[in-house]
Amino acid sequence: MDNADHGAGVPLESAPMPPSIPLREPAGGTPPVASEPEQLRRACDRLAAGSGSIAVDTERASGYRYWPRAYLVQVRREGSGTVLIDPIPLRDHLEPLGAVLADTEWVLHAASQDLPCLADLGLRPPSLFDTELAGRLAGYERVALGTLVENLLGYKLEKGHSAADWSKRPLPTDWLNYAALDVELLVPLREKLEAELSAQGKLEWARQEFEWVRTSGSQPAPRSEPWRRTSGIHKVRTARGLAAVRALWQARDELARKRDRAPSRILPDSAIINAVLADPRTTADLQALPVFGGRVQRRYTGNWLRHLQAARTLPASELPNPSPPNDGPPPPNRWADKDPDAAARLAAARTALTKLAEHHRLPVENLLLPDLLRRTCWRPPPDASPEGVAEVLRAAGARPWQIELTADELSKALHTHA
Repeated sequence: MDNADHGAGVPLESAPMPPSIPLREPAGGTPPVASEPEQLRRACDRLAAGSGSIAVDTERASGYRYWPRAYLVQVRREGSGTVLIDPIPLRDHLEPLGAVLADTEWVLHAASQDLPCLADLGLRPPSLFDTELAGRLAGYERVALGTLVENLLGYKLEKGHSAADWSKRPLPTDWLNYAALDVELLVPLREKLEAELSAQGKLEWARQEFEWVRTSGSQPAPRSEPWRRTSGIHKVRTARGLAAVRALWQARDELARKRDRAPSRILPDSAIINAVLADPRTTADLQALPVFGGRVQRRYTGNWLRHLQAARTLPASELPNPSPPNDGPPPPNRWADKDPDAAARLAAARTALTKLAEHHRLPVENLLLPDLLRRTCWRPPPDASPEGVAEVLRAAGARPWQIELTADELSKALHTHA
């Protein structure tokens, strides 16, 4: 693969577009929801009789439920129409759907968001095309589904229910229309994007990215200390205070799991931080704080106080380290003081990769993951030749097209400031 111009120039969105056509309902009307095994079997028979790739999407209840499961699965295929499936009552009866999906390409938008909950249902794609990722690689600055559909197909999707509580039953008709429209034009959008990628010489890059998304694992690795991501934790300055944050976070997480509620609906992060900073000793002290005086929260006052007291009396040996564990380099804004040569390497590498990304009209983070770039510049490999750099990138999961584009430039940056 050469390094020829892959579509650099005026952003794709800048071309004038005719007025878009609003889509408020699916072309075939609101699809019924399959919630019984026989309904699913008939729907899958229709899908099996269709042809070509299958558009797939899910709706979750993020912000409402603890578990990131799918509460609706939308599937559409040419010649079959759209099928809506309620996976909650059908969880143990999805074999017909799995059989239909087992031997054809899936088309998804932002596939990494949907694949984990689909895998939880035993559904995994044999191959996929990600329209969001394709849009990024093709040089589109705005890659939301509605934006791409409007720019490339001329239709304006009815949006507005993405943050809804999809665990609600029955689902309102306008929600079902919204969900069906999310797969209505996915396959035509795929065709447009594939043609664009092919014209720019990026289709093989996209295929490598799609395969990486498909095979990189359906669940992200758990964080070692997730409580450290509590919003506002920077206000807590002591190890004892951090122990209290940890205790309340873990108590909230346990309760959220049991009740299948989003943790923020059990107790907001801001309430955890306020309680730790105020250090209440009595029920009255705690209930005087924002949130804790509410009718629902008063039921849990004793629980929160017990965990605060436990943190207050925790042995020093069990207190958390004030500095979070980190196996990577320090924040880049501290490099100049800690290692000026590494800071210079990073600056040179960033400049080179930014130019490459602009030339190929790619987001620089898609050209090479920022964390991988930082790690390579902080501790360069003993062999900083293009071949040595390529091996480091390959071992870290970079795709062949990324290595081919970046290894030479990254090697130059590492040598210049060795």
